[in-house]
Amino acid sequence: MIIYHGSNVVVEHPKILESGRMLDFGTGFYATSQREQAVKWAARVAERREPKSPSLSIYDFDLEAAMQTLDILRFEKPSSEWLDFVCANRNGRKVPKPYDIVFGPVANDKVYSVVQFYETGVYDREYAIQRLKVEELFDQILFHTEESLKYCRFISCEALGGLI
Repeated sequence: MIIYHGSNVVVEHPKILESGRMLDFGTGFYATSQREQAVKWAARVAERREPKSPSLSIYDFDLEAAMQTLDILRFEKPSSEWLDFVCANRNGRKVPKPYDIVFGPVANDKVYSVVQFYETGVYDREYAIQRLKVEELFDQILFHTEESLKYCRFISCEALGGLI
């Protein structure tokens, strides 16, 4: 499976980075199967960081082999379980079980406003899920352990204007 990582630098050797930021699926290395999503993310990152040169790192991810040995959590679409998992991670709460890899929808800015309304009690669970299902959602893949990165092989990197 081909996956992408958008950044302001080439990432030939992904690493599990601890972050002070509260992210959807926790800390680790994030990628997506959707090129468009990674390109948009690269542009956003390059606006905020130096060097300001958006790049798209491309990998071959051996999902079949990973499924044989790793603990993988997969959310196909927004659900109450996905909502609880994202809320727990974004609020620094402990999730029930650590996973090597987590797949699922991205809680982007538009989606996250629904999540915030749910957390503050403005939306109940059913209404929040209903609202999330009408949003165009991109996917994200979190590699949470060093072991999981062994199934991810760097292929190439592209700049927004062409090959690096």
